[in-house]
Amino acid sequence: MRKPVLLLLSEKPWNKGLKERLSQKINYDIRHIRDKDDLTLDLVLSIKPEWIMVPHWSHIIKKEIWESSKTVIFHMTDLPYGRGGSPLQNLIKRGHKHTVISALQCREEMDAGDIYFKENLDLHGTAEEIFIRADRTIENMIIKLVCENPIPVSQSGDVIRFVRRKPSQSNLSECQDGDLCQWYDHIRMLDAEGYPHAFLEANGMKLEFRRVSRRKDGLHADVVIKPLL
Repeated sequence: MRKPVLLLLSEKPWNKGLKERLSQKINYDIRHIRDKDDLTLDLVLSIKPEWIMVPHWSHIIKKEIWESSKTVIFHMTDLPYGRGGSPLQNLIKRGHKHTVISALQCREEMDAGDIYFKENLDLHGTAEEIFIRADRTIENMIIKLVCENPIPVSQSGDVIRFVRRKPSQSNLSECQDGDLCQWYDHIRMLDAEGYPHAFLEANGMKLEFRRVSRRKDGLHADVVIKPLL
C-alpha cells in the first residue's frame, strides 16, 4: 500500500536531518524541497502530498499550491504578535528571552492563518543554536499534527507586525554606546549560516563578529576582517 506523502519545505541547513528523523517515526513518504525553483504546482499535483510542512522558507508559496494540500507554516512568535519577517531577530531586539512556535495554516495574508497549536521555545544562545532547538520542536509538532490532525482556530488578540530586517541593520553602530548586553544580543542573533553577521566598518575594512561569549572582562568573539568591497 502506498504511503501518504509529506512534503517538507526548508532551505536551511539546520533542517537537513528532519526528513530522516521523521521517516523513522511516522508512516509517511517524506519528501524535502530546498530550492524554491523546485517547488512547482506540477510537482505538488504529481506527488499529491497529504501535508506540506514549512519549517523555514523565505519565499512566497503560490496560492494554488497551498490550496491543493494542507500547508502548515511554523512561525517563531506567539501569533498574532510578531507577524512578518525576521521574527527571531525582532524578538531578541525587543528583549524577549522566550517565545513560542506557532503552527498555522498557510493563507494569502502573511502569518494570518488559523492556528493548530503552539509550543514553547527558549531564546538563549546563538541564532544557529536557537534554530537547531526549533528544528527539534518542529519535528515533534509535525508528528503531533499528522497523528492528531487537530482543528485550527482563528488567531485572537492584537496584531503586532514585524518588519523584515535589512543587511545594513547588522551594523553594530545600531547598538547603544557602552551597552554590552545590546552588543552581545546583536552579535548572537545574527550568528547563523545564511544571515548577514554583525559587523563594524573602519578604515576601509569590514569586521564581522561571531561566536560571542560574555566574560568577566567583557565580550569575547571571533572576528573576520576583510577589505570593504
